[in-house]
This record gives sequence, structure tokens and C-alpha cells, in this order.
Amino acid sequence: MKRIGVLISGGGTNLQALIDAQNSGIIKSGKIVCVCSNRSAAYGLERAKKADIPTRVIRKNADCSGDINEFNKKICEYMKEMQVDIIVLAGYLAILGGELLAEYSDRIINIHPSLIPSFCGDGFYGLKVHEAALEYGVKVTGATVHFVNEVVDGGKIIMQKAVNVEDNDTPEILQRRVMEQAEWVILPQAVELVCRS
Repeated sequence: MKRIGVLISGGGTNLQALIDAQNSGIIKSGKIVCVCSNRSAAYGLERAKKADIPTRVIRKNADCSGDINEFNKKICEYMKEMQVDIIVLAGYLAILGGELLAEYSDRIINIHPSLIPSFCGDGFYGLKVHEAALEYGVKVTGATVHFVNEVVDGGKIIMQKAVNVEDNDTPEILQRRVMEQAEWVILPQAVELVCRS
């Protein structure tokens, strides 16, 4: 049974999808042992507490004087302290690097709300991804689960799922459809796949 650490920044809807998948048996080769956030107000921390999952807040500016290396080191130390095997970024809006990427090479996965290589990389996160997709006029978008490396959204793809774009979509409507039809489906499947391999 692999030990999973989840990093979040916001509402934690992808975290909830993982908790639900663990409870329903979709994730059976791993167990979420901790949740770490870079924002103390992240609602995802409440979701973790409701599921009796230990939490920690590690903020780059408040806890690490804005030092990115110290920030990555502290996250890495917490993951090691919790004996984490695999790290899942579930709506985590900080860029990882240094010691953390070295220690957990090929063991950090991320969900991105587009079909990589479209609408990805530095600056593409949250609603910005869906705004860009609509602006470009694509008819199909989706989500991608990939390994994390030094290149933002540049790691090896694990799984993708396509979602149709409808004529009167707003970024918010499209974001919700991508979450429901793609992110919440393939993130748990990819976590199980990585835990099993």
C-alpha cells in the first residue's frame, strides 16, 4: 500500500475526488496519509480534516521568507516525515523544484485542466486555461494527468480525457464540465495506476 501526500491551494475538489475514490475502492493500492497547503485559508484543509487526514500549511513567504529552496525543502521534509511514497498535486498553485523534485523524481503527479500540450505551461492555471481555450475556439478540451519535472506541465503524460466545448460556454461553465467529466475521473484512476506500478 503506497502512502500518498496531496498538495492543495484552494477548495480541494480534486482532493475530495481522491478521498471519494479511496472510499469507493477506485484507489485501492494507496492511501492518503497527509494533505499540505500553501494557503492557510484553503477549504481543502477542511475536507482533509473531515476525512481524518493530517494537514499542514507551509507558505513560501510567511514560513520560508520567500525563499523557494527553503519552501521546497520544508515540503520535502514533511513528506518524508509522513513517509510519503507518491505526491499528488490537486489544484496546487505553487511551482515545485530543488530538493523536492530530486527526492521524489517520477513520484509526483499533477492534474492540469487541458489536453497538454495545449494551454499549459507558466501562467496557465485555473480559469485562465479555460479562458484561453474559449478564446482560441477549440471544440474539444479536457484534462491531463502527468508526472512533474522541472518544466511547468512538461512531464510525461500518464492519462488524458477529452471534453466537448459547447457553443454558449463561459470559462466557469467549461471549468465545471472539465472537472466533472475529466479531472475527477482520471485523477483517481491515474493515482491508482501509479500506486500499483
